[in-house]
Amino acid sequence: MKTRVLVVDDEDGSRTALTLLLSTWGYDVDGAESGEEALERARTFRPAIVIADLIMPGLDGLGVLKALRAELPDTVIVLLTGYATIETAVMAMREGAYDYLTKPVEPGRLSALLERALENVRMVHEVTVLRRQLQEVRGVGPILGTSAPMREVYRLIEQAAPTAAPVLITGETGTGKELVARTIHDLSPRRRQQFVAVNCSAIPETLLESELFGHEKGAFTGAVERRAGYFELANGGTILLDEITEMSPALQAKYLRALQDGVVRRLGGKSEVKVDVRVIAATNRDPVQAIKEGKFREDLYYRLNVLNVTLAPLRQRKGDIALLVEGFIKEFNEKYMKKISGIDDESLRILNTHEWPGNVRELRNTIERAVLQCEGERLAPDCLRTAAPFAVAASAPPAERSDAVVLPVGTKLDQAEKVLILRTLEAAQLNKTRAAKILGVSTKTIHSKLRRYQIARAS
Repeated sequence: MKTRVLVVDDEDGSRTALTLLLSTWGYDVDGAESGEEALERARTFRPAIVIADLIMPGLDGLGVLKALRAELPDTVIVLLTGYATIETAVMAMREGAYDYLTKPVEPGRLSALLERALENVRMVHEVTVLRRQLQEVRGVGPILGTSAPMREVYRLIEQAAPTAAPVLITGETGTGKELVARTIHDLSPRRRQQFVAVNCSAIPETLLESELFGHEKGAFTGAVERRAGYFELANGGTILLDEITEMSPALQAKYLRALQDGVVRRLGGKSEVKVDVRVIAATNRDPVQAIKEGKFREDLYYRLNVLNVTLAPLRQRKGDIALLVEGFIKEFNEKYMKKISGIDDESLRILNTHEWPGNVRELRNTIERAVLQCEGERLAPDCLRTAAPFAVAASAPPAERSDAVVLPVGTKLDQAEKVLILRTLEAAQLNKTRAAKILGVSTKTIHSKLRRYQIARAS
């Protein structure tokens, strides 16, 4: 569908010229010669963008703005103004206008403004979809959960997505920090540009600076050509620096400058490169504790912590497990061409008793293996027993009890018998009859064995 634009101007020549220009650019355009007519047309035409003259008899552009803000809140409104009324136009922007253009309209500036306005329309649509998902309380995009901690995460994603502000995501390993970062990017105006994720703990310290900022030919042994770093690759988009606290303080200082000034200098380079990158950082550490330990620069922390998203561990939101399992079953049904319809109550009970130290990542891996092993229509306890962590738990030896007899491999049989009898006697408080009963032998056998041990000790 063509984007609908409504042009509102009481001057016939100006309105007609603007309408024709927009039509040649491929827009679906309608016109109105007064504010009152504009409101009538808008109710049926439902424009995505309204371009309205600020000064008109009767209902002026500001009045149209206020009325449409109430009736069509998602519509983007651009005002046309003369130089003498720019102050009023700025005031109108505070009331919710997207932008203003001075007359006579310059086609190049109008075209660029409309492109930005269309991006805003799409962003508003994404946020509307996001709000609808929140109302359905299932999740946002690939992120699932209905618990109070997850509702707060969704609120913060909605707040962060339309902006370019830095975001700091904290949470244990496996809680989904990269997934949250990708979702913020996908709901932002930068979503058509690159999302570059960098795990700072996975790159050797000696290479990390070159990887982040790039290098010039000959900067070091092996640098046979110029190479752009991750910041340049992410230009116009978003960069995620995962495990930011694993970066050395010296490198954090260089990163801070890139964040503050929007410039990077390639290793071995003499000039600076301008970059436009939205920065998201993540860590599984407590950042305040990392500052105390000298692992995290305090100035960088405050620069990054404009918006903070904290992900709760799965053990604190077990009410989300059923919904997560449902999503993972659907995912792995498609991946492995299975037809698992769900999970039975006993299996769900088993999952809820586990503490999930690996969080959502561990749960996902468990369900993947269970789906692969399951032969029935629903995930049953037998399916889980083949999947970690339950497979490990099933095959592990029972926990050592205080009255257990533990013998190293290689113990002689008669020595093992002796240890067992003496430990059983000790547990039976030296009552030979009770010890014999526990061991399934006669009391006479116990007396005989004890006499033998006494002789052995004496010799």
